[in-house]
Amino acid sequence: MQRTYEDPLALNNVLCYFLTLSWLLCDFSRSDIDCWNCVTHFSVRHVYALLFFCLPISGTSNGSVLVYNLTSGLLHKELSVHSCEVRGLEWVSLTSFLSFATSSPNNMGLVRNELQHVDLPTGRCFAFRGERGNDELPIEMIKVSHLKQYLVVVFRDKPLELWDIRTGTLLREMAKNFPTVTALEWSPSHNLKSLKKKQIAAREAMARQTVSDAEQSSVESSVISLLQDAESKSETNQAISAREHFVFTDTDGQVYHITVEGNTVKDGARIPPDGSMGSIACIAWKGDTLVLGDVDGNLNFWDLKARLSRGIPTHRGWVKKIRFAPGKGNQKLLVMYADGAEVWDTKEVQMVSSMRFGRNVNYRILDIDWCTSDKVVLASDDGCIRVLEMAMKSASYRMDEQDLTDPVWCPYLLLPRAALTLKAFLLLQPWSGTFTMDITQVDMKSVLQDPELSLLQRCLLISRLFGDESDLNFWTVASHYLQLFAQARQLSVITEGGSEETQPSSQNHLDICHDILCESSYFQKSQLDRVHLQEVKRSSYEHTKKCADQLLLLGQTDRAVQLLLETSADNPSYYCDSLKACLVTTITSSGPSQSTIKLVATNMIANGKLAEGVQLLCLIDKAADACRYLQTYGEWNRAAWLAKVRLNSAESSDVLKRWAEHLCSPQVNQKSKAIMVLLSLGCFYKVGEMLHSMRYFDRAALFIEACLKYGVMEANDSSNILFCGPVITLNVSYVTKDSVGA
Repeated sequence: MQRTYEDPLALNNVLCYFLTLSWLLCDFSRSDIDCWNCVTHFSVRHVYALLFFCLPISGTSNGSVLVYNLTSGLLHKELSVHSCEVRGLEWVSLTSFLSFATSSPNNMGLVRNELQHVDLPTGRCFAFRGERGNDELPIEMIKVSHLKQYLVVVFRDKPLELWDIRTGTLLREMAKNFPTVTALEWSPSHNLKSLKKKQIAAREAMARQTVSDAEQSSVESSVISLLQDAESKSETNQAISAREHFVFTDTDGQVYHITVEGNTVKDGARIPPDGSMGSIACIAWKGDTLVLGDVDGNLNFWDLKARLSRGIPTHRGWVKKIRFAPGKGNQKLLVMYADGAEVWDTKEVQMVSSMRFGRNVNYRILDIDWCTSDKVVLASDDGCIRVLEMAMKSASYRMDEQDLTDPVWCPYLLLPRAALTLKAFLLLQPWSGTFTMDITQVDMKSVLQDPELSLLQRCLLISRLFGDESDLNFWTVASHYLQLFAQARQLSVITEGGSEETQPSSQNHLDICHDILCESSYFQKSQLDRVHLQEVKRSSYEHTKKCADQLLLLGQTDRAVQLLLETSADNPSYYCDSLKACLVTTITSSGPSQSTIKLVATNMIANGKLAEGVQLLCLIDKAADACRYLQTYGEWNRAAWLAKVRLNSAESSDVLKRWAEHLCSPQVNQKSKAIMVLLSLGCFYKVGEMLHSMRYFDRAALFIEACLKYGVMEANDSSNILFCGPVITLNVSYVTKDSVGA
């Protein structure tokens, strides 16, 4: 089973208490929270209550820390903690963790180390090491002890530091001759239970001494028990410092043992290196089993109780990380390599499953951990967190396995035929005068059943629900121009009837993202605004020249002349710009001058000066000829742009129609774009024919029906043939589907 979470949604009322990998039992409460750069590191917490939840924290390359709920696949919190890439994370309590990051090294190889203590419910952060961290060697790793009492900070080429997490004090900074640490792990064993028993026994003895024999007989044993429990809890939280110990290896492979108890740090046994192992890269310890991995891909399994060891060469290269699975008696081991991961059974000392980049997956693993006792969680270089079964094979899973806060609307989870049938059902119901639905769990149900919802509004809504970008663009443009031409048609009828002539309202313009498809007046205004913005921000002669050229094409000759005259005398183009400014200022509309300029422009175009020739033609109001020259030389987009900003409606329409024919040619074959151009021209019948020829039967039928309703197309034999053909085809397909289902 594999779950991939790429774009998580906002999550409210989710668990906010977390436990460590030792799998403790606890209650949990709910809290309201507010809602990916590549994930680089993460650490996992588990919670047991009525339900099982797994919540990892993930460090990203931009310094943020993400907290996810893997049961629902939703983002729990995003915290901005560091100013550089997160290098490691460690939980230190039920609701707080440590995170460290290192900046880029300076000329001396020193960096700024950031070690932050983060409180998850509030998001409060503070520097755990205080003022330390500036201009020092980078932190390689941090390791928190199993009881969350102590912290080891390991540096590159510098002795490690030992901290007390509870008080935030530095216990020991090792001497300069301390060996270089290559791998480190805390032991899961400690003396906390024996300490608690001794303290309870001592308190009972003190209580019995202070209570007389007579008084003791009159006091209920249950009251004494409650008092002892309360004292036990308070003192345990205040003063108990259990003894914990950790092991680490140096560059030679020698294993060192260190014991920590309160403020006391003692050296322990030293185990000489194993000749079959290279430089140790990581260590994992659970129960009586200690596993070491080296840079050559060897795994060494130590049975501490039987005092036996067994080396296994994996031939996979550097062992990056090893982790034991949670749960008592669970001896499964997760191993991470540069090219993948493996799961091992340490009892039988054999591999259970394997994953390798390029063989069965196309992503690289950046970090690993256990999600549950039998499921693995991976962070990969494509920015995803994946939850897999122990076999680590990709597989689908049921949507109802996710604990989602809201119903999911995603038609593409359906079979393709079912999704298309649902889309057609929501769009058009010609057998009924009113729209009916038998669909549950759809937020837009009341909207779709609204009798006031027009066909165009319905088409836009369904295209958004289905995430169909092509459909959405088509119906956005179609809706705008159908309403615009329908309004113009009504005004022309009113004018012919003797009423006062008025102009169609153009308050609602098509969004400028549609560019040339917008109305000419609005498009021209947006281009002027764009040139003015570029003019304000110009910083070089080339930038100024481009602005002047655009202003000439837009007919803004006065401002263009001002820009041309700004050319400095030491500029090589000073003479040409000055002459051009004189030409633009003194140009007249007389016949001889126009003939001369047109002849010069034609010669310039013939000799490869297309842009200059087009400018001259625009100066004498021959923009239509300029557009024809641009189209002749294959500059179709520039011709359409010029037609939109300089030509009247009829001339612009001719230019754009020739462009649409060019787009439909076999050499170009951009019929979808041609349809959008024809929509902006009001050639609705041609649009219907092209949709039909492209076998977009559903879109053609809906478009023709919308045209008939808006009165921009008359119901004649041609339109009936065009409209009825797709509808009959759709009805036949419905009957076929029903018969197959029966």
